[in-house]
Amino acid sequence: MNLQILDIDFCICKMPLECGFDMNSRSFVFFARTDRECSLVCERACAPQNALKVDEDWRAIRICAELDFTLVGILSKISGALAQNKIPIFAVSTYDTDYVLLKSEYLELAVEILKNIGYAFVD
Repeated sequence: MNLQILDIDFCICKMPLECGFDMNSRSFVFFARTDRECSLVCERACAPQNALKVDEDWRAIRICAELDFTLVGILSKISGALAQNKIPIFAVSTYDTDYVLLKSEYLELAVEILKNIGYAFVD
């Protein structure tokens, strides 16, 4: 399976529950809202000013496949290998695929680890 490093500097934001966030104003956004919290992953340069907390310097690795809902263990294999090497992650999913975000300082090591367990990286 192929992976791709996204050439984007991300941040993870804790947002107010009633944040009035416009997702159309950003090019790359993951947004989650529950009855208890509101979280946003976006390009670092686009972090909203009304964010309650902003954690910067995240990079993302995309799984380059449309992942059917019947597939199991893909994210587990990646996150497990990174966890064994003490690399914390923040995972997000879309309908088609998964993204693993990690701090920039771990990116080079993560790529090496994932290559060693059989993943290839594409541009």
